[in-house]
Amino acid sequence: MTTPALFDPERPATPAVAGPRPAPFVIPLPAGLPLLNSNRALHYKDRMKAVAKLRRAARDAVSECPALMDALDAVRPRPLFQRAHVLGVVHPKGNGRHDPANWYPSFKAAVDGIVDAGLLEDDDHTRLLGPDMRLGPVVKGGQLVLVVRGLAPDEDPLGYGAVTR
Repeated sequence: MTTPALFDPERPATPAVAGPRPAPFVIPLPAGLPLLNSNRALHYKDRMKAVAKLRRAARDAVSECPALMDALDAVRPRPLFQRAHVLGVVHPKGNGRHDPANWYPSFKAAVDGIVDAGLLEDDDHTRLLGPDMRLGPVVKGGQLVLVVRGLAPDEDPLGYGAVTR
């Protein structure tokens, strides 16, 4: 039995809108970073520490990306994007069945980190589409990767019609 193909962020889907699309920024968090999972209960203090670590790791990952830092330096005042789409890819520790949506607490903390870094003013529904969570290939220790693409004010990459505000 063959394993179904996993999502490959390096080969994005065909654009839903005409014209060139801006290149996405790929923000990998460190492999092996402890991830939060909705199926695992933690004491609230341990959860707070894990959220802070993920948030800081995402902020630091932005500062370690030369292309993002150049883009941030060119934009004053911040944020870099008025609106953005975030694709979140979780690379599990091992093979087996996985539900990427269970890692939502980790994605949320990472998105807060990119807000802290100045990519977005806030992560509310008027500024952020996503995170759309997908499963990537296995990485030793597990890893989160955020793929961030700026959106035009009324752009709707999912094809739902007018964006509600």
